[in-house]
Formats: sequence, C-alpha cells, structure tokens
Amino acid sequence: MKRGLDIALSIAGLIATFPVLAIAAFVIWLQDFRSPFYIAQRVGQAGAPFRMFKLRSMVANADRTGVDSTSRTDVRLTPVGSVVRKLKLDEIPQLFNVLRGEMTLVGPRPNVERETRLYTTEERRLLSVRPGITDISSIVFADLGDILSDSGNANLDYSQLVRPWKSRLGLLYVDHASFWLDLKLIILTVLGVFWRSATLSILARLARSMGADGTLCVVIRREKPLAPAPPPGRDEIVSEAEVLRDAVVKVGV
Repeated sequence: MKRGLDIALSIAGLIATFPVLAIAAFVIWLQDFRSPFYIAQRVGQAGAPFRMFKLRSMVANADRTGVDSTSRTDVRLTPVGSVVRKLKLDEIPQLFNVLRGEMTLVGPRPNVERETRLYTTEERRLLSVRPGITDISSIVFADLGDILSDSGNANLDYSQLVRPWKSRLGLLYVDHASFWLDLKLIILTVLGVFWRSATLSILARLARSMGADGTLCVVIRREKPLAPAPPPGRDEIVSEAEVLRDAVVKVGV
C-alpha cells in the first residue's frame, strides 16, 4: 500500500509541478549556463548509497568545500537558489527517486555519508527504512537555514543543535510507521507551508500520542531556542574535534 501511494502521488506531483519545475530549471540555467540539477550523493536503506536529484540552489561545485549544512546566509547560495530553497522547489526532483524506489514520500531524510559515519548504534536504525522526501523532522526543521544563519561552523552546530532531535524524530517515525501516519504527515507538510504554528501544535499532539516525551514535544513546537544535546544512544554532545576528524577522513588527509 505504501509503495502504491508513493507511485501514485509522485506521478501526480510531477505532472502538477512540471511547469514550475521547467521554469525554475531554466532560470537556474540562465545564471551561469551550468546544469540546473544537482546530483547529491546520499546514504539510503541498509546503508546503500544512491544519487538524489535536486534543483541546484548553489554555485557549481559547492559541495567541494566540505560543508554539508547550509545556512540562509551561506555565500554558496545563488540569488535564484535562495528563492528556490525558500519555496522548497529544489526538493521536487526527488519524486523521480521515489519512482525509482530509492526513496519514499514519507521517511527519515537521507544524509550524506559523513553524517552517517557519525551515527550511534541507535541512530543506525534510521537506515532500516527507505529515506523520504518529508517526515516529522522535515516539518519541525523547515527553517534549518535560519537556525544556522549566524553559525560560524554550520557542520558543528547542525551536529549539536539539530541532529540530536532530528534523529529522535526519525526514530519515532520508524517505530510507528504506518500508511495512515504517512497520510497525516503529507497533509501536515502541506499545511506547514501556510500555517506553521498550528501545524507544529498538531504535530506535537500527534507525537505525544506516539509516546514522545515532554522535552521532544517542546522541541517540536519550537517554543524555545534549540540547545546542544547528545544524539540518541550516547551521553556526550558531539564535539568539534569529532566533526573535524570526520571531515579530515572524508577528504583523505
């Protein structure tokens, strides 16, 4: 049933958004006459790598900087790319990944290999299901660029402020995944674009019904600034040395 929903809605979504996708791709191409699409390497179910499709919102070869987390003020963002990201148009091509069976409409967001290497044993359960275009954390952290906008180290701040809660929300989904939960999250994803505060309140109540504790529900409602926290499965907050060490391993130094 889940796969049937994926195929039906992704085909419908591609047909409905094709004019917008075509216009956005053309405008992006006009900036520098480079491909308007970005092929992002991500880690999927069971740790299998796959190529995730996106509309390009940054300058060409931006990924070579080694910075995986993007703030709203990131100098790599192009003027058109900022608008594309704000409207979430860059995510539309991922419907092709859904059709190919590499992703699903609803599931934990796929991460880069650098991030998955830092996963705890508990977090690795996120790789037991296919990654999705949206999930609980996608709604809660739809303003990720703003969260990291004043960051001097986006990768570190992501690991300390966002990853701990994003992983907990992803695991909450994994433990309660169902066809009806998927439908609710798709509806809430759309509602969140127009009425964020109400959406977060509804989402917090939904999470509470699935057994989320009070602290996680406060994070979902985004009532307070995010504070550094350890990821699921460990007691210590991720250190700058860990993030730096992994970056060094990534480039083979």
